[in-house]
Amino acid sequence: MITIYHNSRCSKSRCGLDILEQSGKPFEVVKYLDDLLSKEDLTNIITLLKIKPIDLVRKNETIWKTNFKGKTLSDEAIIEAMVNNPKLIERPIVINKNKAIIGRPPELILDII
Repeated sequence: MITIYHNSRCSKSRCGLDILEQSGKPFEVVKYLDDLLSKEDLTNIITLLKIKPIDLVRKNETIWKTNFKGKTLSDEAIIEAMVNNPKLIERPIVINKNKAIIGRPPELILDII
């Protein structure tokens, strides 16, 4: 089953959702701002993405700039920051079996569905 971690306020995330809907394949929508991710969930997603935790952070968010920018943070601290402030998580994230991608641009989603 394909899963999209979605924020309906984000235009890129809405485009990603449209791509999945047009594909005709079954998928699940996780509204991660409502259904908060655990530290374990987020760590698993980062592993599937094959990136460093910092690469999943939306660095232009006010929360990041105010509380974290310029600080030396461990990977664990960055993950904790995203768990506690889910607006910091880049989106959309699409997972299909053992593959994952950040849909920026949304067309990248086509590579894994």
